[in-house]
Amino acid sequence: MANPIQEILEKQVLTVAKAMEDKIDDEIASLEKLDEDDLEVLRERRLKQMKKMAEKKKRWISLGHGEYSEIHSEKDFFSVVKASERVVCHFYRENWPCKVMDKHMSVLAKQHIETRFVKIQAEKSPFLAERLKIVVLPTLALIKNTKVDDYVVGFNELGGKDDFSTEDLEERIARAQVIHYEGESSSLKAKSTTQVRRNVRQSARSDSDSE
Repeated sequence: MANPIQEILEKQVLTVAKAMEDKIDDEIASLEKLDEDDLEVLRERRLKQMKKMAEKKKRWISLGHGEYSEIHSEKDFFSVVKASERVVCHFYRENWPCKVMDKHMSVLAKQHIETRFVKIQAEKSPFLAERLKIVVLPTLALIKNTKVDDYVVGFNELGGKDDFSTEDLEERIARAQVIHYEGESSSLKAKSTTQVRRNVRQSARSDSDSE
């Protein structure tokens, strides 16, 4: 007997794939109609975009982006937050869970140069810890435009254990739009599909149990 939930999922995947295919076909058709003047305009536009991005990267690097660094005072925290549009700040103490978070933060700092990744010792920044209600360590403060927009507290949202992957943390931070996501990796797509299927199955079981 066919699984109706599976059939629905397969139809949804096919619909999305068809829409993407149609979009690509339209883009190819548009490119084929371009003459040399149109191509030159596109080339110039692309060069300007590349130049603008190069300038942005140069500025980000001058501000300390691309590296995972430590803030040594509360005054420095405010300077960092004012200078960078997006900041991920790890409030830590010298323990194993915070060292696990350090490992992943170091990787993400290099991958997402558009965001500043820093850490500050919670016990040496009591004013900040109290103001931002930092209780559980590690805690990541996800900051946009000088305001704390979201938190990642402990490992609860990352599977509840210390063996979560860098991609797990990347996906969680991306949901808060504190890092730019040009597109999901294949591993994230597979995980997302698995999660959707799991949620559908759980919903189906819940409906069955309630009957």
